[in-house]
Amino acid sequence: MADNGVLIGFSDHPEQLLLNRANRHGLVAGATGTGKTVTLQILAQGLSDAGVPVFAADVKGDLSGIAAVGAPNEKMLARAQGMNLVLTPAAAPTVFWDLFGEAGHPIRATVSEMGPLLISRMLELNDVQEGVLMVVFRAADEEGLLLLDLKDLQAALTYASQNAKDLSARYGNISPTTIATIQRNLLVLETEGGANIFGEPALALADIMRTDPSGRGYVNILAANKLIASPRLYATFLLWLMSELFEELPEVGDPEKPRLAFFFDEAHLLFRDAPKPLLEKVEQVVRLIRSKGVGVYFVTQNPADIPDTVLGQLGNRIQHALRAYTPADQKGLRAASESFRTNPAFDTAEAIQALGVGEALVSVLDEKGAPTVVQKTLIRPPASRLGPLLPPERAGVMAASPVRGIYDTTVDRESAYEMLQKKAEPEPEPEPAPQPKARGGSWAGDEASGQPAPRARASNRQSMGEAFAKSMLRTIGSQVGRELIRGVLGGLAGASRPTRRRRY
Repeated sequence: MADNGVLIGFSDHPEQLLLNRANRHGLVAGATGTGKTVTLQILAQGLSDAGVPVFAADVKGDLSGIAAVGAPNEKMLARAQGMNLVLTPAAAPTVFWDLFGEAGHPIRATVSEMGPLLISRMLELNDVQEGVLMVVFRAADEEGLLLLDLKDLQAALTYASQNAKDLSARYGNISPTTIATIQRNLLVLETEGGANIFGEPALALADIMRTDPSGRGYVNILAANKLIASPRLYATFLLWLMSELFEELPEVGDPEKPRLAFFFDEAHLLFRDAPKPLLEKVEQVVRLIRSKGVGVYFVTQNPADIPDTVLGQLGNRIQHALRAYTPADQKGLRAASESFRTNPAFDTAEAIQALGVGEALVSVLDEKGAPTVVQKTLIRPPASRLGPLLPPERAGVMAASPVRGIYDTTVDRESAYEMLQKKAEPEPEPEPAPQPKARGGSWAGDEASGQPAPRARASNRQSMGEAFAKSMLRTIGSQVGRELIRGVLGGLAGASRPTRRRRY
């Protein structure tokens, strides 16, 4: 056995995955209960021991046992002895992640990082709705609105609906009805727990590419037993993570060992009902991410679940048993058997159906990069525990995690939601302008001159009752005044001339 490989098992010789070919991607396939999870555990721990960090989705919860020292039973010891293998129980350094923050550290991405294409896939939008969502992202970018979490995206959609006329003039027709449909789909996503995927602090890729003080790579396990209930959310998140690795990591060519190994369990969910642009993106990432030093391994039941354009990029293959009960199963069986380099010692299609639990057909890339002849292989027993961790054990692993405290508390900084709320608030009324000063002093009085402040003018507004009363008083006053004047004038006149006798 070479020192630069991961032991998979034994045929008539040791079968191993060469580290300098591990970035050429791979496939682990087989029906339920045939041993795929154990094979994944062996590969993950072997790569970790070689100093390669690993990221793997744990759909059933069984993979968590990699964090505990194994307790081999009699069957496992007998198999190891038959392989002339010394089985040394050991655990792998492990970090648990969980989108819901329950069985691991929260793992998040921002809305802007996810982008309109993947969010459209997550929301199951049609082409028209996807186009409108792209306009919303563009408008938010031009307005300087940060899209971090779902409430930011909802606020941006509301803003676009309110300004649909202006945005339509710049980017084409935007219907408020279409925006309302996107908002309803966002509500469905939030109900399924999709709000947990978005926010800050967002995942830093360096935190899943760590090694421990002894040089072993950390095995990052995404708890997906609850997430798998939302298959599109699960598949879209893992595709985003692959895309981030592709976009951010520098080119390294073909290194002596991968910088990261990425295991995508239940891989058929990624390609189910996927539109053509998304399939093209997946194919591009798988084809080019090899030169970034990342090996991608798809784990699925049947190779037929994966498109041929992607399947052709997978150089290392481990095929567990398949059952061909239906025409679709028979088609998958033929596809699986024809993808191997033929071994003249047996019929590949018949061998796949006859495999027992813990057995597989194995073909890996050799030193020259060519696939080896397929071999019937007994898979080696793992050094770590078979089966899931108990909750107290998982809590102990999380307490000793190198990322403890970094992602556990959500950060909600000012972003599109808060910025648009501020814009919507009414502007405060302006303060009244100061009144002009009177001559010789201010309206408050001139203390230096001792002049009192002039009285403020009373309002000349009056009610109808007041006007009526004033009119009455004015009339009465006029009459009394006239009588008094007559009396006075009459008295004066009588004093100046004789009184005239009245005639009877």
